[in-house]
Amino acid sequence: MDATPALNPRSLGQAFKAERMALGLSQQAVAKSAGFRRQTIVDLEAGRNVSMHTLFAALAALGKGLSIVDARLDLDRIHLLLDKPDADEAHEG
Repeated sequence: MDATPALNPRSLGQAFKAERMALGLSQQAVAKSAGFRRQTIVDLEAGRNVSMHTLFAALAALGKGLSIVDARLDLDRIHLLLDKPDADEAHEG
């Protein structure tokens, strides 16, 4: 599965939440592991301003890290911008 780059705090928060949920962890469990209040994780997932130290500690609590990737669109990834046809539409015609 190709990861879509997080281009702003909100998309980073959404990606963090998706990873947390995929691991079956609650906000409280991540907060406790990172040494924060649950509200800090809520803020991070909402794309609110948290410190870089907070972000890295929260990522470490998930066993995750950051990578710098090229966010420019190329022809191999243009399909990510297009809507997938409904299953019903795919069978018509």
